[in-house]
Amino acid sequence: MLADTLSETLQRLENVAKDAHRPRPALLAVSKLKPASAVAELAHAGQRAFGENYVQEAQGKIAELADMDLEWHLIGHLQSNKADVAARVFDWVQTVDRHKLIGALSRNRPTDRPPLNVLIQVNIDDEASKHGCRPDEIDALADAIAAEPALRLRGLMAIPAPHADPALRVAAFVRMQALYTALAARHTDVDTLSMGMSDDFAQAIAYGATMVRIGTALFGARPAK
Repeated sequence: MLADTLSETLQRLENVAKDAHRPRPALLAVSKLKPASAVAELAHAGQRAFGENYVQEAQGKIAELADMDLEWHLIGHLQSNKADVAARVFDWVQTVDRHKLIGALSRNRPTDRPPLNVLIQVNIDDEASKHGCRPDEIDALADAIAAEPALRLRGLMAIPAPHADPALRVAAFVRMQALYTALAARHTDVDTLSMGMSDDFAQAIAYGATMVRIGTALFGARPAK
């Protein structure tokens, strides 16, 4: 069942990207609140990258599925007191939005692992309820990340406001695309713009998303936490 859903989702991404004259973005399967068995089922169908919102929940799944050689992304808000664990267990942290996290992630990244891939989370619609830095804070955060050998700056991540008016969502994607282009011009390792979810990935792809984060369309509705 999940294998069929994965195949259908990849085909949808392919079709949308073709229509937008864009490369097909990488698919990050958002597995928060889903059991390790569901992750394993998708992994057996060929999916390698999974996104988790909660460090403690992810830690258990990562340990249980360690022999499957999967790629794990933290896409939820990272509390400073959990940065040490995040640095050890994740391959990517997509939600760096303040300087305090940079030092904590760098200090705790194991020396026998590759540099931790990092995205800067941007609060692109300036929502009080959302985490993320202001656009004018990106360059300083990027320079600090790039200066840490244990970290690798890869780009930007955003969760635009879920406006009912599609034009307002498009405006956020346009701003993110411009910020990403400017960042990539300053840092040669930058190659990832993570934006777009189950209900708006088509718009995100049209405006340059290189990675989309899809959960519900793959796994079905999540249970209430």
